[in-house]
Amino acid sequence: MKSTEMFQLKGKTALVTGAGIGLGRAIAEALAGAGVFVGIHFHSSEREAGEVLIQARRNGGDGLLLKGDLTKEAEANAVVDQLTVKTGRLDILINNAGALLQRHRIEECPLEVWRATLEVNITSAFMVTKRAIPHLRASRSGRIVNILSLSTQTGGANGAGAYAAAKGALQVFTRTLARELAPEIRTNAVCPGVIETRHHEVHSTPERLAQYRRETPLGRNGNAGEVAAAVLYLVSDAGSFTNGALIDVNGGRFLR
Repeated sequence: MKSTEMFQLKGKTALVTGAGIGLGRAIAEALAGAGVFVGIHFHSSEREAGEVLIQARRNGGDGLLLKGDLTKEAEANAVVDQLTVKTGRLDILINNAGALLQRHRIEECPLEVWRATLEVNITSAFMVTKRAIPHLRASRSGRIVNILSLSTQTGGANGAGAYAAAKGALQVFTRTLARELAPEIRTNAVCPGVIETRHHEVHSTPERLAQYRRETPLGRNGNAGEVAAAVLYLVSDAGSFTNGALIDVNGGRFLR
C-alpha cells in the first residue's frame, strides 16, 4: 500500500463529540477531507456545527448534525443511535467533548463543580463509548481516540485541578479500552498542549499565552490542525499497530 493510501478513510463513518468548535471542529473537518461521513455532535454551538457541516462537504465528505447533552444517558445514546441509523455503521469515535468549567484550588472547589467537571469530561465519554462499542466492533476496523490535555502531566495549573483529574481518568480509560477491546477495536489518545483555540481565549489571558510560547521549546503554541493530524494517523492504517498510546502534541513543553 502506498503511504498516501494509508491515510485514506473513504467510506468510513465517524462520530466526533464536541465538534462545533476548537479541536473538535478541526478533527471533524480533517476526517471529512479524508472521505469520512462525520457525525458532528454539539450541545449548544448549533450555528458553529452547521458551519462545520458546510466545510465538511467542501472538503469532499459529508455529515450529520447531532445535538445532545452527553452528561444525560438518554441523550448520549440518542446521538450514537441517530448516526448509526442514518449510516448503518460506525467506524471511528473521537471523544473530544469536555470543558474546564471553573478554576478553583482543590481546597476551595465546590462539590457541584467537581462533580459537573467529571460528568462533562469522563462520564460523557464513558456513556458514548459504551453505546458505540457494538457498532465499532461490527465494523471490524473500529477506532477510538480520546482527547486528553497537557494538564494530566502538570496536575492542572492555576486552579484547573478538577479538569486535570477528569482528563487523568480519561487517560486511564484509554488504556482500559485498549486492553478490553483489542484486537477488534484500537483505542488511543492525543494529549494537546497549549493549542490556540476558543478554550484559551476564555481561560487564558494574552499575557499567559505569550508566557506559554516562551516556555515551549518550539517557541510557539500549537494550532488545532496539528492535533487533527495526529488523530488522522491514529484512526488510519498508518497507525495499525498503535494501541493504548498517548501521543503528545505540545511542542516539547517538558523538554526544559
